[in-house]
Amino acid sequence: MKAIQVQVPGGPENLIEVDLPDPLPGPGQVRVKACAIGVGRPDVLIRKGTYKWMPPLPAIPGAELAGVVDAVGEGVTQWQMGDRVLVSARELPQRGGCYAEAIVVPEDAPYRLPDTVSFDDAVSLPNLQLALALLQSAGPMTCEAPHVLITGASGGVAGMLCQVAKLKGFVTIGTSRSRDKAQFALAHGFDHVICTDDETPKERLAQITKSKGLNLVFDHLGGQSLVDGLKSLAPFGTLVSYNIVQGPPTEDTFQVMRQLLEKSLAIRCFSMHTFDADRDTRRGLMNNAIDLLAQQRASFSSPQIFKLSEVQKTHALLDQGLVSGKLVMHP
Repeated sequence: MKAIQVQVPGGPENLIEVDLPDPLPGPGQVRVKACAIGVGRPDVLIRKGTYKWMPPLPAIPGAELAGVVDAVGEGVTQWQMGDRVLVSARELPQRGGCYAEAIVVPEDAPYRLPDTVSFDDAVSLPNLQLALALLQSAGPMTCEAPHVLITGASGGVAGMLCQVAKLKGFVTIGTSRSRDKAQFALAHGFDHVICTDDETPKERLAQITKSKGLNLVFDHLGGQSLVDGLKSLAPFGTLVSYNIVQGPPTEDTFQVMRQLLEKSLAIRCFSMHTFDADRDTRRGLMNNAIDLLAQQRASFSSPQIFKLSEVQKTHALLDQGLVSGKLVMHP
């Protein structure tokens, strides 16, 4: 089978296409033939060799794969040939492994996909699962029509956060660096999008919230974005940091919170890995995501489709920040 390996960490050119023997399922395992493979930022960290949960080299990146069961091992009773499934690396003993034409996994790892959920949409479901977990981590909102700010509004996780927040009654505000990405986010559900290259976020936020401030901020950028988000919160507001793409803030965030002591603010540093040892909650969140998609209460923008052999191109786009929505590879 064809697969993509990282043999030496580095740039997109270090993603090498290799021929490997077809994997065979052992007792209690199933093989899933890939129809769609998701591309995301954890894959970039594996490529660079910096992922905290790094698999041993040579490593096959890839956190999500959707396809059909095409072989079952001895003792497997819950799956049959042709069953439509999603494989998420969050369910595997070792992260990665999905940049391949097929993957062998424990029989309790896959999620069953309804016929109404396409394979291309299915590989975006982990983003919806993450969004549900992020919103849950922020706790309940007691105010009427609360305002939430979501940075990087054109990204896959941000789009899902927007949808689940709107289901909970939030007014959604996104940020974007370019007008094209701002228009993309507006077209895919955000109530407001601030283009940071053209507008002053502080002034727009004051206008949108009528100077009351934000009740909730989801920030994956870090750096000054995190500090600005903290300063924009309303009393008892919460900022949830779930990545620091631009690095940690240079300001002392605790000191900023002390300067705003009268607001009683909170910061939560969130990781989906918190649920690594909580299988029931983790899988419950994913099954909820599948239900929302199947019931058309959530939807995904049309992904950008590439061949597996074009994997270097997908990572170049990620490195350059030129991605709106989801990148998907077909074997």
